[in-house]
Amino acid sequence: MFEKSKKLMSAGKIESFQEIFICPLCKKQMQMIHLRSLVCSNQHCFDIAKQGYMNLLSRASNTKYDQKIFEDRRVISKRGLFNPLHAAVSDIIRSQLPSYEPISILDAGCGEGTHLNNILIEIKRKKLNPLLAVGIDISKEGIRLAAAEYSDVIWCVADIANSPFANQQFKFILNILSPANYSEFQRLMTDHGLVIKVVPERDYLKELREIFYQGSDKQVYSNSLTIRHFSEQFKLLDVASIRYQVNLSGPLIEPLLGMTPLSWGTSKERIEKIARMNLKQVTMDFKILIGKR
Repeated sequence: MFEKSKKLMSAGKIESFQEIFICPLCKKQMQMIHLRSLVCSNQHCFDIAKQGYMNLLSRASNTKYDQKIFEDRRVISKRGLFNPLHAAVSDIIRSQLPSYEPISILDAGCGEGTHLNNILIEIKRKKLNPLLAVGIDISKEGIRLAAAEYSDVIWCVADIANSPFANQQFKFILNILSPANYSEFQRLMTDHGLVIKVVPERDYLKELREIFYQGSDKQVYSNSLTIRHFSEQFKLLDVASIRYQVNLSGPLIEPLLGMTPLSWGTSKERIEKIARMNLKQVTMDFKILIGKR
C-alpha cells in the first residue's frame, strides 16, 4: 500500500511538471498517461517505478557505482560531514532569488539524493518560493535509494549527456563532485540561470589519499584542469572555497572508505591499514564554481 501511494504521489508531481520532459529517444514532448507513464507522440513509453522514480535512459548503462557505495555515502551525509558544504550551496541559491520567484533546480549526478535533499531543507528554512527540484543520475541504484527516502523531488535515472528535459527549464543546475556535460547544461539553463559546480580541493580527504596513493603522483590532487575547463564554458562569476575538518567515530571509518572511488584499485592491505589507524579527523576541502552563460 505504501509503495502504491508513493508511486501515485510521484506521478502527480511529475504530471504537474510534465511540460519539462522530452523523450530521450526522439526529443518529442512527453505527457503523463493514467498517472503511470510518460509517453511521447511517437509512442515511446517510460513507466514510473513502484518506488516513484522514472527510468529515462535511452539505453542500458554500466557503472562502477553499486548500491553499497551509495548506502555508505548516505551514512556519511546523515552524520553531517557535508553539512557546511550544503549550507554554502543553499546560501548561493538564496542570494540569487527575489522573495517569491519560483525556483527550479536540477541536480545533475545526484547519486542517492542526500546532497539535494539537504540543500532543499536549507533553502526552505528562509525561502517560501514555489519549488521544482529534479535529481538525475545514470545509476539506478542511487536513484532508487533517493526515491525511497525523499519525496519532495522528481527523481530520474537519466544520462546527463542526453538529459530528458526541454530547453531552458532550470534556474539552477547543481553538479556536486560528479562528472558534467556542459553543452547539456547550457541547453537546460534559463537565460539568467546559474551552474553551481562543486569540485574537490587539494586537501579533500587528504588523510585517506596519503595512504591510498603513497609513493605515487596521485598523492597530491589538483583540480586546475577542471576549473579551467569550466571557465572556458561559462562566465565565471565567483569561486568560493570551503575547508573544514570533521571528527570521526569508529563506525564511520568503514562507510567513509566505502563511499569514495579513492579506494578503487587500492590494495586490501592499505585499506586495512586505514581501518586500523583509528582515524580521528578527516579534512573536507571544496571549491564551489558559479557560472552563467
